[in-house]
Amino acid sequence: MGNFLDGKVIAVTGAGRGIGRAVALACAAEGAKVVVNDYGVSIEGGEPTSQIAEAAVEEIAAAGGEAVAVADDVSTMAGGRRIVDTAVERFGRLDGVVCVAGILRERMLFNMSEEEWDLVVATHLKGTFTVFRAASAVMRRQRSGTLIGFTSGNHQGSVAQANYASAKGGIISLVRSAALGLHKYGVTANCVAPVARTRMSANVPMELKEIGEPEDVAALVVYLLSERAREEKITGQVYTIAGPKIAVWAQPRELRAGYAEGAWTPEKIADFLPGTVGTDPMPLLAQLEAMAQAAATHQRPNA
Repeated sequence: MGNFLDGKVIAVTGAGRGIGRAVALACAAEGAKVVVNDYGVSIEGGEPTSQIAEAAVEEIAAAGGEAVAVADDVSTMAGGRRIVDTAVERFGRLDGVVCVAGILRERMLFNMSEEEWDLVVATHLKGTFTVFRAASAVMRRQRSGTLIGFTSGNHQGSVAQANYASAKGGIISLVRSAALGLHKYGVTANCVAPVARTRMSANVPMELKEIGEPEDVAALVVYLLSERAREEKITGQVYTIAGPKIAVWAQPRELRAGYAEGAWTPEKIADFLPGTVGTDPMPLLAQLEAMAQAAATHQRPNA
């Protein structure tokens, strides 16, 4: 056991499997007391079971750590609050929350149902909000704490996961809002965009050239929860970790601007915008076009 998080109390959602489990185990191994939350559903939405969270708690205890299970649904305000209340009631404080819980409902936008949209957004985005909301109130009083949301490279957009991509993009904005709003209270907020071998990544329809293990992601999360990261004033950031690679995403900013003399008209914009303001190319769109071109070339019969 290490001491990177010695004396801290950390709550982790989606902690029964995959990355969430790796994060919970790593936090405990570094000296934290851990609240293990997992509603216990499959990524397809099977019946929940509390045994998933309890199994992770037993594993932490067997390794000499201390943890408690909470099997509540983070998409409800009551569920998010119960995770935080359990930490305070059981361990007396809450130093960090890590929101990993997520599900998938993959579907092309023109076929996506309201239920498929709502379930994904509720679990990822609202599920991060409910925990952040309850945790931030405690951390504000403590004048210390760390919030960590989980996003994805898919926040750039996705061919068949508009619900997931939208939720993940929303989590980034939520984290940045938390970083701004809670800075004066000594609370930091950051986002992790992992690329690791999990139940979810197994469903990615293309080969990932850069990919690691859940334990790689857990190491980054432990650092972001630590006093070392707080001393460096790391907040409002989005980091990708993929095996040996760590990268930081750019903050949103204007690229180019132009100004009209007098009022804009559609004709004036048509003459001005393409050449002066221009566009910011989408890397993923370029990849899709290259793949389509390669496929067309491969299928073309020999002359």
